[in-house]
Parts: sequence; structure tokens; C-alpha cells
Amino acid sequence: MTNSFDSNDARVVTAPNGARVHREQLEQLDHLVAGFHPVRDGVWSFVGNGLSNQMFVEGPEGIIAIDTGECLEEMREALRRLREHTDRPIAAVVYTHFHYVDGTAAVLEEGNHVDPLPVIGHERIAENKVRTLGEISPAYSRGLVEQFGINMPADGPDGLVSVGLGFWYKNPAHKPYTYGHIPVNTPLRGGETLSVAGLEVHVDHAPSDADDSCNYFFPSLSVVIHNSVWPALFNVFPIRGEEYRDPRVLIPGIEKIREWDPEHLVAGHAVPVSGREKVREITTRYRDSIQFLWDQTVRGINKGWTSEEIAHRVVMPAVYDRDYFTRQGYGLAEHHVRQIYVGLRGWFDGDEAKLFPLETTERNARLIAGFGGRDAVTSQCRAALGSDDLRWALELATWLVRSDGAGQEDRNLLAECLRVLARRTTAANIRDWAIVRARHLDGTTPMDRHYSHNFNPRLTPNLPVAELVHQLRVVLDPSGLVGFDHHFAFDVDGTRCGLHVRNHVAVPTDGTGAATTVSLRRDTLTKLLAGIDTFSALVASGDVKVNGDAVALDTFRGCLENKGMAS
Repeated sequence: MTNSFDSNDARVVTAPNGARVHREQLEQLDHLVAGFHPVRDGVWSFVGNGLSNQMFVEGPEGIIAIDTGECLEEMREALRRLREHTDRPIAAVVYTHFHYVDGTAAVLEEGNHVDPLPVIGHERIAENKVRTLGEISPAYSRGLVEQFGINMPADGPDGLVSVGLGFWYKNPAHKPYTYGHIPVNTPLRGGETLSVAGLEVHVDHAPSDADDSCNYFFPSLSVVIHNSVWPALFNVFPIRGEEYRDPRVLIPGIEKIREWDPEHLVAGHAVPVSGREKVREITTRYRDSIQFLWDQTVRGINKGWTSEEIAHRVVMPAVYDRDYFTRQGYGLAEHHVRQIYVGLRGWFDGDEAKLFPLETTERNARLIAGFGGRDAVTSQCRAALGSDDLRWALELATWLVRSDGAGQEDRNLLAECLRVLARRTTAANIRDWAIVRARHLDGTTPMDRHYSHNFNPRLTPNLPVAELVHQLRVVLDPSGLVGFDHHFAFDVDGTRCGLHVRNHVAVPTDGTGAATTVSLRRDTLTKLLAGIDTFSALVASGDVKVNGDAVALDTFRGCLENKGMAS
């Protein structure tokens, strides 16, 4: 294998569902054994119910439920399986981080819990929940679809095999995915020693893929429940796109686990690990893999290597292939070191050609012309693909697609290159991303709707009115607002906020002193922003009322890249 993918199909296999996939991706499933796993007396981990596990710890006062999954349906199934072992009440809910906290209401629904129910987690969970629903939500949701293969078929060559840390992003058996998040009512910062359900619990703030991650040590049980050691090399760079994850912050959390020296290691992903020596070995190597990525990237930076040179020269040593915990089964080291470079030094890596590059389509047009035209580039691309020169084939195909005059044959060629990459990489999220992109390019499963900012009607009710209205500033096309200066207020069920449109930006305000006011109900606003209804139709029906300068409002609306508002 090269740093990121094999040079041929020698290790490509056909999965039971017909998917063409690297053998190591299929073998990764052996470490994602589904089932309600007993860790020790009174401790269980439910693996395979969703992307993450639901974990349960029994104390003198009842059961501690740790992480509640991605929907009510997921947690209902977890509680059903728990009740095969115990009927004791849920004494507390604990969150490791904000990703898997949307099934908590199922605990209240079941009714077998203490009242009031403690909901314990880091104080930043609420803020992080809102962030993913905010102004970056279209890119965030598109990234989820791509990385986790949400629209991939269940079978056939393009079939979904896994998402690296689990079988799926969301278990299809749990549709329609009802959200039941309950906010933290017992906030943590880390460093606390708590009594939960009659058990002593040590809390460590241990940032991982989320800055609100906490690890929990139960000394009387010698159990650590954590989000620090994954069943794959830590994903410094998620292909879906995320805020920078500084890998250095992961190390103190792992060191704390080593200091606790537990008998049992219970993770939010994959099966539990038992045996003090085994836990020490795994956590030590995982910790060291993070340091390796950081140290060697910094070494390359100090030597003046470009990001491309670092990506090719920093290769994980064989020791990290010893077990699945540090193999490249989720993301790729080649991408991780690039992300470290950007996080530490910014986008410019000293390569003079990157200082003032041409716009992409213009650059590609000149490269194509220099190579003898589109037919010549196509011919070279196919020759590269036929000789397993995949990196070069991908680049050539991209020139053709990202240039004026691109046709469906060009997009099909790039899709073909991406499918070759997909079956030769060990990383599940890279395979899934490549196939989703290929299916978009060849028209099998277009992704066009994920490139517009229409607000999700299931999620927007969780956002404050002002947050929703103020997000309109990031869907504003400024080209039609030359010399425009107008202050708009929005009155939504008595809650007032505003946008002062000036200097080609929409500045958030509280609406005081606005020249024009738009009045509507909260449910109407939700439908409008989701594109379910249009502004003009709602005005005609009387569900939206405008008081002030309707012409100015129409000018502003015409510059909004939101179907409901602009129509």
C-alpha cells in the first residue's frame, strides 16, 4: 500500500452485499461486533445499535445511561435490551460529548427513572449542538452525507460496507429518526469527582473530536468510559469538513486514562477492551500515534517541506498496523498531516506557485491547452488509469471536469477514477466520500439539493428566532445591493430581531428603529426558510405581513440564495 491506497486491486474483495472494497475495510467489521456486551458485573456496552454505543453502569441507586444515540428510536432499542438484564431505574444520564445525545427523551418516555433525572455532561454541549444547526448547516449536512455514505445503496459494487467507526451513520431500522435531546442540567468542566447513582466517578475533560468530550472513571469498578481511543487511527482531518482538531489536545486525555490504569476500557465506538495489560498497550500505542503525526509534521515544516511533501513523506511506521486501533481504517495519515500543517501554519506552505494561483477553471483551461487539448488529456487520463497511476489520473480527470466545456463523459471519467480509489483505500470514510461523489458526477444519485441553503424544518425549531433570521446574512449575494441601505425587523410571535443591510452585508440587530417590519408566526418562518412555502405566497395568504417599504424588501429578498425567501 502507498500512504493512502493500494496501487492495484490485489487486496480488493467483494463483500457479502456485493460491494467492492479493500480487504482491510471488510476485516474492520470483525472489530465492530454487534451485541449487548457485558463488560463486568453491572456494566454493559450496546454495540451496533447506531454509529455510537449506548453504555450502562449499575450503581447502588440505579443505572447510569451513558450516551443516548442519534434518535429516540435508537435509545428505545437500547433500553429494551437493557431490560433483558435489569429492571432497575435509570438514576442518571451522562454524555461523553455532544454527538450522541439525541435519544435521551426515551428514558423519560419509558418512565422507569428517578425524578428529577440528572443529565450530566460538559458545559459546552449546548453551544456545540446549536453550532451544527447554524450558518454552516448546509455544508455540515452535505459533509455527513458524503463521509457516511448516507445515500449509498445497500448492495452492489457501490454498496455501503461500514462508516469506519460503526455500521452506518444512522441505523436504517430506526427510521424515521425522532429527535429527543434533553439538555445538560448538571454541567461539568472536568476535574470533578462526583457521586452518581451511589458510585464515585472521576471526570476528566478530554477533548477529542469534540471540545466538550469528557472521560469518566469508576474506580470501584476499574472501568473507564471514554471518547479518546477509537477503533482506528484518530481522525485529525474528517473528510466531511470540520473545525481544526489539534491532535495535541488528545494526548492529556489518553495520559489520564493510563494514569487511572483501568481493567476495562469502554469506548463510544467498537467493543470494550478488558485486561489491564492490554488496555495499557492499546492506550500507549494510540497516544504515541498522535505524537508521531504531530512531531513528524512539525519536523517537515521546520525543514521547509511543502504540505504535499509532508503528506507523502510522513508515513505511519509498521508498528501502528499491529492492531486495528491505529490502522488507517477511518481517515488517512496523508490527510491528517496536511490538516496539522494548516492548523499550525495556515494555508501557505512556501510553494511559490500557491502564492497567487489562477482561478481554478482558468488554470485548468491553460493546462488542458498546454497538454494538447481535451482529447489529449482524456487519453492521458485513461492511460494513467490503465497503468494504475491513480493520483495522476485523478488530477487529469479533475482538470476536465473543473473547466469550461466539461461534459458528461468527463464527469463519468472522474467518477471512474473515484471508484478505483474507493475500492483500494483502507479508510471507510474516504471510500464512502469517493463513491458518493462518483454517483453525483455520473448522475446516479445527484447531490444538488445539498448545495443550497434551505433550512431543515426538523432542526430549525431548536434554534432561537434571532439565530434563524440572522443566518440570512450568509445566503446574501451582495452583487445586487450597490448603494443599498435599509434596516429590516422581523417580528416572530412577539420576538423581535433585525438585519440592517448596508455596505453589501446584513448586520444582525435587535430590530429597534427598523424602517420595515416583517411579521409572521414561528411555524411560518420555519416553512419559509425550508423552502416549503414562498414569501410572496405567504404575503398573499396573509400569513406574512409587511409594514414599511415593500420595494426595498423585495430588493433584499431578491439577493437571498434561499428559495422560500427569494420567491
